[in-house]
Amino acid sequence: MSHRCLRCRIASLHALAWFAVSALAAQAAEALHHESGGHLKLRGSYQTYPADSIIHVYTGASAADLSTELRLKFSAERDRWDFKTDGQAIYLYDDSVEYTRELTAQSSGFSALFGGLINDDRRWWNLTDKIENEGKRAAVLRADRLSVGYTSPTTALRFGRQAISWGNGLSFAPMDIVNPFDPYQVDVEYKSGDDIFYGQYLFADGNDVQSAYVVRRNPETGKVESDQATFAGKFHGSVGVTEFDVLGAQNYGEALLGIGGGRDVGGAVWRSDLVLSDTDDDGIVTQFVLNTSYSWVWAEKNVSGSLEYYFNGFGQHDSCYTLACLADNPELLERIAQRQLFTLGRNYFAGSLLAELTPLFTLTPSLFWNVDDGSARFQVIPQYSLGDNLVLLGAINLPIGPKGTEYGGIETDVSGIYLSTDFAAFLQIGWYF
Repeated sequence: MSHRCLRCRIASLHALAWFAVSALAAQAAEALHHESGGHLKLRGSYQTYPADSIIHVYTGASAADLSTELRLKFSAERDRWDFKTDGQAIYLYDDSVEYTRELTAQSSGFSALFGGLINDDRRWWNLTDKIENEGKRAAVLRADRLSVGYTSPTTALRFGRQAISWGNGLSFAPMDIVNPFDPYQVDVEYKSGDDIFYGQYLFADGNDVQSAYVVRRNPETGKVESDQATFAGKFHGSVGVTEFDVLGAQNYGEALLGIGGGRDVGGAVWRSDLVLSDTDDDGIVTQFVLNTSYSWVWAEKNVSGSLEYYFNGFGQHDSCYTLACLADNPELLERIAQRQLFTLGRNYFAGSLLAELTPLFTLTPSLFWNVDDGSARFQVIPQYSLGDNLVLLGAINLPIGPKGTEYGGIETDVSGIYLSTDFAAFLQIGWYF
C-alpha cells in the first residue's frame, strides 16, 4: 500500500471517528436541548499577475481557484453545562495551492508570507487531517470547534477548541492576540478555533474580567512548550459613557500590556488600543490603533463609514521590503508566520463605507493605505441575500503602487522579479441549513 493511500485511510478513520462521536453525542442529547445546522460554501476566485511577478513564472498571467467548504455544527446543553462542536470538510482545486507549495519550499521568507493550507501544527490538539495535498488539489477534514462549557449568572468557563476576539480595532486589531482576522479577508463569519482554557466573571456593576490560556506546540519540534503559549487576562469596565479595557499577557514568551477603550462623541463612536510588547531583540515595541465610525442616511439609503489609523512598531523602518531586508527583521517575520501580523510597514490608514442599497444588497468599498511608501489596496465587497438560506458574497481587489512597495510588489532575490499581483475577483455562494 502506498504512503499516500495509508494517509488517506488514516485521515478517513479520523473523520469517521469525529462523525461517530458527534452522532453519539447527538443520540445522547435526545433528552437535552440541542441544535444542529451548518453551511455549504462554494467559492471561486480569479487572480491576474504582471509579467515580472514571480508567481507568473509558476502559473502564467492568471490563476483560477475553486473550493468548497462544508461546516456541520452541533451543540447541546443541560442545566448550566453545554457542549459545542463544528466539523469542516474543505476541498480545493487551486492554482494557488500549487504555487504556494512551491514558493514556500523555495524560501523561508515566502513561507512566512504565504502560510499555506490550514493546519494544527501549532495547536495543542491535532484535529486536522490533510486527505490530499498534491498538484492543484487539496482536501482537509478538521474540527474547528470542540468544547465544553459551564455558565452561571456571574461566571462562564469553557475548555476546548473555540475562538475569542478582543480589542477595539476594525481592520487592524493589535489587542486581538489570539488568531486575529486578516484585515483583507472577505468572509469573516468564523474565526479559526484554538485550544483554550477560557473564563469570564461578571461583576454586579456590569464590568467583567476575562482570562484565556492558549496551549500551543512548537511547529518545529511538535512539542507543547510554554514559550509558544498565550496566557492573558483582560478587564473591561466603564466610567460614565466611556468603556475601557486593560490587557496583560504572556504571549509567545513575551510580556504584553494593552490599554484600550471607546466612547460616543457627537454621534460617532471613537475607539483606540495601545499595545506594548517586551521583545527579546528590540525591547519595548508599540502598536497603536485609533478609529472612528459613523452611520447616517444618504439619498434614503442607510450608510455607515469608518476611518482607522494603525501604527505597527514591528514594521520596516525604511520601507525596504526585499526578502533580504525582511530577513533582518525576524520579529516581524515571526509574527507574520504566527498569523498575528499581516502588514510589512509601520503607518497605515484604512477607510470603508457600507451602503445598504436595498434591504437585501450591501456594497462596501474599502481602501488600505501604506502611508510610508504610498501604496494601497482597494477592495469592493458586494453582498446579496438571495433568500432566507442563500447569501451571495463577492469581492474585487486592486493593488495600487509602484514596484518595490508593499502593495505594488516586493522585490525578490532575482533582479527585476517581484512578488506582485494585479486585479483579482472573488465570488462565494453560501447555503445555510
